[in-house]
Amino acid sequence: MAATTDFVAAQRVNRRNTFLLLVALTLLAAATGYVVGWLLEGEASDTVPLLSQVGLVAAALMAVVSLGWSAVSLAFGDKLVLAMASAKEIDKAEAPQLYNVVEEISIAAGVPMPKVMVLETDALNAFATGNKVGHGTIVVTRGLLDTLSRDELQGVVAHEMAHLANLDTRYMVIVGVTVGLIALVCDMLLRTMAWGGSGRSSSDKKGSGGGLLIILLIVVAIFAPLAAKAVQMAVSRQREYLADATSVQFTRNPNGLIQALGKLAEKAAPFPGVSRATQHLFIVNPVQTFTAKSSALLATHPDIEDRIARLRNLGG
Repeated sequence: MAATTDFVAAQRVNRRNTFLLLVALTLLAAATGYVVGWLLEGEASDTVPLLSQVGLVAAALMAVVSLGWSAVSLAFGDKLVLAMASAKEIDKAEAPQLYNVVEEISIAAGVPMPKVMVLETDALNAFATGNKVGHGTIVVTRGLLDTLSRDELQGVVAHEMAHLANLDTRYMVIVGVTVGLIALVCDMLLRTMAWGGSGRSSSDKKGSGGGLLIILLIVVAIFAPLAAKAVQMAVSRQREYLADATSVQFTRNPNGLIQALGKLAEKAAPFPGVSRATQHLFIVNPVQTFTAKSSALLATHPDIEDRIARLRNLGG
């Protein structure tokens, strides 16, 4: 049987990791801003200063925007996700089995009863969102409701409840928006250089220093979002493993989630309202399928066969 999960400790670790990762990503955003400011100041003079005032201003601006956008996302991110997905809140009369399962798992987890919503699609999937343990939402698709048995549904709901209990949902929102900001700025940089750089002679104007700066800018613009994304993916995969294990603790039945994951692997598919911005929230990725041969740096979720093998070991 699965080892006992200390949710207070898990939440404390998640709060600490959220802070540390947010600091790291904010510093990465600030570094990107500094390089942009450095280039702009270099364009206006014959030499590229080592300590750029424009770069410092741009770095501070990027840091402020990153933190501000994270704060906004914490306040409204769950509502935006639910609106994008077109999820509809239901009551007990509309889906009594689902509602009863959520109530049972809520009691087992010691978590306040979350809102229950349904996505009207035949695809099989589910996700949880919410920035506070007492203000969570669990969303399942109509296809999942119509396909899974009660034990399988219980396993899926327990997995999503684990994300709420561990504060994974808050963590994923903050990391997701910060990574998105870095990627957006770097993409704008590359496009600007592609559009405006071909007809200019800035490297001739500033000599080898200018050429080195432009190379540095390109490197930062390409690798900063990749590094940030790799961190996000690694964090997301580990949280899926933890949620699977915690689901077994809640239900005392690994077979329910094992069977559910098998069906989800076969029938998970893209549907309206899902995108690459929200793909990491779902119990299985609705946009891409990951296997043991998939690149670990690009995978939002672990290989399902690996997840099932780990669950079988928990029940052994």
